[in-house]
Amino acid sequence: MNFIESCRKLISFDSSPTSSTVESVQYLAELARAEGFIVEVMNEVQNGIAQDNIIIRTEEFKPGDQEFLLQTHLDTVDPGHFALWKKNGFNPYDATIIDGAIYGVGTAEVKLDFLCKLEALKKMKGKKFNALKPVLVGTFGEETGMQGALKLIRKNKINAKYALIGEPSNLNIIHAAKGFATVEIRIPLSPAEIEHKLRHDQLESTSTQSKIFSGKAAHSSLPHLGDNAIVKMFEYLQKMPDDMMIVEADGGIRFNTIPNQAIVELDFTTEGQSVTLRKMNKIYNVLKSVQQEMESIQDTEFEPVHSTLSIGLVRTSDDSILLGGSCRILPNVTQEHYEKWMQDIKKVCDENQAQFNITDYKRPFRTADNSQLIKAAQSILTKLDLDPSCKSLASTNEASLFTRLNIECICFAAGARQDNVHTPEEHVKISDLEKSILFYEQMVERFCL
Repeated sequence: MNFIESCRKLISFDSSPTSSTVESVQYLAELARAEGFIVEVMNEVQNGIAQDNIIIRTEEFKPGDQEFLLQTHLDTVDPGHFALWKKNGFNPYDATIIDGAIYGVGTAEVKLDFLCKLEALKKMKGKKFNALKPVLVGTFGEETGMQGALKLIRKNKINAKYALIGEPSNLNIIHAAKGFATVEIRIPLSPAEIEHKLRHDQLESTSTQSKIFSGKAAHSSLPHLGDNAIVKMFEYLQKMPDDMMIVEADGGIRFNTIPNQAIVELDFTTEGQSVTLRKMNKIYNVLKSVQQEMESIQDTEFEPVHSTLSIGLVRTSDDSILLGGSCRILPNVTQEHYEKWMQDIKKVCDENQAQFNITDYKRPFRTADNSQLIKAAQSILTKLDLDPSCKSLASTNEASLFTRLNIECICFAAGARQDNVHTPEEHVKISDLEKSILFYEQMVERFCL
């Protein structure tokens, strides 16, 4: 099977968050073993779903070996409505080639990057590695907390000095990325509101008022490119009288996106002030205050130039309202600043009997411009007539985990991020995949031979 056929086959496997990487790993293991590589598959379970990591080496690992890590995650985002994937015949898993580019979910982020790294290792077969030993790793769960990389680390499966992390960068070096925190706030309804809501749900007709808010979707790492519909809803609620009760509030799809739609249903309450409405307004005010503080610490390498806090999700249940969001933290923000911001939110939540939880946290990372890894990468890109300058990333990835083990990391892959990944237009140029293969091959030669 040639490279393009392998690309199409790998894209055909659904490895979105509600599915699994097992089929992808089985296929990649077959490819690697056919080339004589040593393959280890890590069988894991996440949220009740079987998941696999894959580790590929050119030779048996020996205690004391130091390695050069090539890492890529094999899971993808949920592709959303198939009807939007017009270039793929309404099937995002059926890779389509148009004008020299491959379209489909995972083409740019970043399934095909794994195959590029495997192709680079195939070109190194038969060579003796006297310095670092190359190791290729495919992990699951990047979209759900990087659990695959965490399992790899906790089970001591690698001993790397340097790492190339797969991240769509348009063939640029990414040497720094923001940290990431997922936050959840659960606001309980009062007994009177629960009873009122139950009566409302049982009536055939009511006097409630509904309002829909529209915005523009974006990834939470670039919130300024979107228009948050949930924020519009909160601003509207700030103007409501105290005798209005929230019957239903709903908006967003995922905590880490900017929602393009939200809806709120309100009713007059005869019990006096609406407890939940006042609580939500106070919590929204502290979230705005923290965002304003975040904007006071800036780094012009990033876009946006400050840390961000975005509300991505609101849901109403029988007894509470759930808010979900994410923070993107600059590398120059101290741990003390980050913890103060979280404590400020928690304090207001506690005062309003709301639960505040940080369900995931990954620190930001930055690799020094004068590091040996970056200097080598810049030299190789210059020889390939590619841009050698370093870029930053507004979102986070596995580099934030590996750098905590004192592994120097840079991120790199073919494919653009903006207006490409997380959209039904996701694609990557075949010529850029070929360039990334050359880059990986020469990086392995530089550090391993």
